Amino acid sequence: MKETRILMDMPVTVEIRDEAADQGLIDEIFDYFQYVDDTFSVFKENSEISRINRGEIKKEDYSPDMKTIFRLAEETKRQTSGYFDIQKPKGILDPSGIVKGWAIWQASKLLNLAGIKDSYVEAGGDIQVTRKSNSDPWIIGIRNPFNINENVKILSLRNEGIATSGTYIRGQHIYNPHKPKETFEEIVSLTVIGPNVYEADRFATAAFAMGKEGIHFIEKQEGLEGYAIDSKGIATMTTNFNRYVKS
Repeated sequence: MKETRILMDMPVTVEIRDEAADQGLIDEIFDYFQYVDDTFSVFKENSEISRINRGEIKKEDYSPDMKTIFRLAEETKRQTSGYFDIQKPKGILDPSGIVKGWAIWQASKLLNLAGIKDSYVEAGGDIQVTRKSNSDPWIIGIRNPFNINENVKILSLRNEGIATSGTYIRGQHIYNPHKPKETFEEIVSLTVIGPNVYEADRFATAAFAMGKEGIHFIEKQEGLEGYAIDSKGIATMTTNFNRYVKS
């Protein structure tokens, strides 16, 4: 079963290759993404994060998931020397840079709890896959940032997450906390593969904010591999990235 819906202002796709798949389970996963959007969207007036930004909710009254996201965001800020920060100019808190990968990972874990072993969950190009040991791997493409109708690499993944940060679709939307007014001209795309999409997504965001040094940061992170493309179309990959490359 495979279905795509627009949630969180992006296409969300759930694919289950398992006899246990049914529409009720698919609906449960999409309901979960709707909950995430209703809780964490800074564009929804009544979301919890919007109410926090307006000072309407005290810290002790934050929901458990909100407390989790704030804790993970602070941890990521520390691990990336401040290149990841959910506090934007004027003090606005926007956790979207960590919420998407976290939500995809949580959705995948819900499928696993339901007994699903072969699944694909994607939101806005960030993906979590699971595969049984006797099943063929999932085949994932990395888009060419200069021609999104073609792939520059075809990857073979089994139980990993993959996330890409870049400016080629949404423009200059990534934020460097150390240089808030900086635009990104050197790097156009940075893809990270990790043990899960939460790890891949949060570090892809931070590494892209580092510019040309980002791929070297990924090289130093245990369990992560990366593939960066610069403005001249030149690609740089981490040492063991090729183990995932099919073609």
